Amino acid sequence: MSRTAVILAGGKGSRLGPYTTVLPKPLLPVGDRAILDRIVTQLRTAGFDEITLAVDHLARLVKIVFGDGSEHGVRIRYSESDSPRGTAGALKAVAGLESPFIAMNGDILTDLDYDALYEAHLASGNALTIASHRRVVPVDYGVLSVGAGGADATTPIVDYDEKPEIRYTVSMGIYAVSPRALSHIGTGEVLDVPELIERLIAAGEPVGSFPYDGLWLDIGRSEDYERAIDEYGPQPGVHGEAVALDPIAHAPASG
Repeated sequence: MSRTAVILAGGKGSRLGPYTTVLPKPLLPVGDRAILDRIVTQLRTAGFDEITLAVDHLARLVKIVFGDGSEHGVRIRYSESDSPRGTAGALKAVAGLESPFIAMNGDILTDLDYDALYEAHLASGNALTIASHRRVVPVDYGVLSVGAGGADATTPIVDYDEKPEIRYTVSMGIYAVSPRALSHIGTGEVLDVPELIERLIAAGEPVGSFPYDGLWLDIGRSEDYERAIDEYGPQPGVHGEAVALDPIAHAPASG
């Protein structure tokens, strides 16, 4: 049975300039492979053989590299827009999403088990399930718990915590989505996934979390991209290595 995934690959990647002025963010290299190449391979291994790439910024280069997906062992189609739709609006615009599917940002580097996420979503009956990750944010200062103002100029300290760590559960930018969730998005509406999640919760639709504590890097953040380069090898063309991925050199002349 075919499984479908939608990869949101249209972001401009402004936080990673100047690289993303010539390459779309999903084509940025990590080691000897593009981020999107790694994602497609992982999805194929997990049984997702129908993949839609929602593209916008420098879409022509993505199409040149991935074509119809045959070289990657999957079927790839494209959903393209000339105007911003938001991440949820981009999902609404994809035709044929009639069964549960995986939706994800195209700049995620992770070893998440997509099959396990998908099966957990099916078993839950959720409208949408969010792959989640625990992040620890260190605070470099002593944190005060301050009580009510005293009679003099000082304020009483109730507690003191030296350089605490704050723990958050955050969205990984990867979702399992049931088609009914898309009915909460208007046709042509500009909407992002966080806003869709708020609508689903307000409407009483079940939204779940699939916790995962393994590798997860958001390549859209420069510090995560630098960590990925350290882990998977130098970025081709930047540290003296030969460029392994050069879609521009194979792009047809404009006009």
